[in-house]
Amino acid sequence: MPEIQVAKRAGVGADGRTRPSEDHVVVLENATLLLDGATSSRLDLPSGGWYAGRLGERLAECLCVRPDVDLTTLLADAITGIAEKHDLQPGASPSCTVAMLRWGVDRLDALVLADSPIVAFGQSGPDVLADDRLAALRRRGKLSTEAQVRALRNAEDGFWVAEADPAAARHALRRSWPRAEIETVLLASDGVSVAVDDYRVLDWPGLLEIGRTQGLSAVLDTVRAAEDDDPACRRWPRAKAHDDQALVMVDFR
Repeated sequence: MPEIQVAKRAGVGADGRTRPSEDHVVVLENATLLLDGATSSRLDLPSGGWYAGRLGERLAECLCVRPDVDLTTLLADAITGIAEKHDLQPGASPSCTVAMLRWGVDRLDALVLADSPIVAFGQSGPDVLADDRLAALRRRGKLSTEAQVRALRNAEDGFWVAEADPAAARHALRRSWPRAEIETVLLASDGVSVAVDDYRVLDWPGLLEIGRTQGLSAVLDTVRAAEDDDPACRRWPRAKAHDDQALVMVDFR
């Protein structure tokens, strides 16, 4: 089994108040999962963090019972199971991102749905598996209201996320690598990857170097320090001053 390190830190809500993190990490003998619950203003639904926790538990069960099944199939089955158990309806349910990394003797398999990237490092440098559909819509001003988000969630020409419709799993991004070619893999929620994608205070090799030499908490500190320098969210417009952070480092060296 590889060496696995995890760092998590709660952010704040849209009102600026602290609340429990909606990021969830699951570590298994053959896989690790990172799920980021989507914040919603609907008080009549369970939170995205609640959904991320339930889906992570179901995925863990699936990975243990059926360790060799295609990751897309596992995700679709898990979404279906949670929707049926809790009577969740497509379009009116909580949602979350999914990042899954599974390893075997010879191969690593990865799946990403929505904006929690996976980055694999080998001799040729970082290979980034990232779903940029949300970011592309934001850049075009398509997700500025709650109504727009609802209309474009799990829709053609929109973005795809784990919710109550198992069809979303078919839109996940996939990648596999020979295990012998990969030294380390990172899984990150967008509260961490924003340092690379938006703030540009780090790149992926630099983030990995800090994680290896100073620890994963130092990476989270770097993100927070950038945000503390922009408390009014003017330099980097964002819904919350501090998002939840989750970072996993899986070391195969």
